[in-house]
Amino acid sequence: SYPQFPSLDSLFRSAAVVIPAYNAADSLPQLFKRLRPFVEPRQILVVDDGSQDATAEVSGRAGAQVCRHDKNLGKGRALETGFEAVRHTDFGSVVTMDADLQHQPEDLLSFFEIQRITKADIVVGRRPRLRTDMPLHRVISNTVTSRLVSMRTGLAIQDSQCGFRLMRRNVIDSISLQSAGFEAETEFLIKAAKLGFSIGSVPVQTVYANERSSMSHWATTVGFVRVLLREY
Repeated sequence: SYPQFPSLDSLFRSAAVVIPAYNAADSLPQLFKRLRPFVEPRQILVVDDGSQDATAEVSGRAGAQVCRHDKNLGKGRALETGFEAVRHTDFGSVVTMDADLQHQPEDLLSFFEIQRITKADIVVGRRPRLRTDMPLHRVISNTVTSRLVSMRTGLAIQDSQCGFRLMRRNVIDSISLQSAGFEAETEFLIKAAKLGFSIGSVPVQTVYANERSSMSHWATTVGFVRVLLREY
């Protein structure tokens, strides 16, 4: 039971948390600990995307469900693997978040509160861009890509690249991701908008440290342009 969040208790209980993870054994224990006030371990699904460390073992010991890729296939493939696993459960909603602690579990409360109030099918985290630790190249790319995705979808999407999201179960039942990399998150929004799902946003904190990113900026840019121009 979650007495600190009585009005949202049933929403938390019905949510699966999908975490794509690549070599995240060091950060996952803290993430699991901070998720504990909100969800039970059985609600957490870690997709180990071909890690070379103990990501799967750490997740299993914490009580999370684990899906494992034999090799690194990319975030899009990891998300789709997680969504497919959820499709075989009775969870009513899905949260996606990163394994590297950039997404703050404490913000989950805001996601569910916004969805409860607005009835949005999808709630996307909205990261502050100015006067933060966000690297300049990300400030520029997030601003440009969000505007382009907004133009493509006809919706005001303020942070199209944020992977911290909450979505209703019928959304993932209706959308299958084709993209392998980070561009899958753009593909998801374009397909969702085309199907008529409503998309809202909520302010979130994002912590930027000196961790190594598995994102290739050039490959991500090329993938984004392809997805933006593709007909679905």
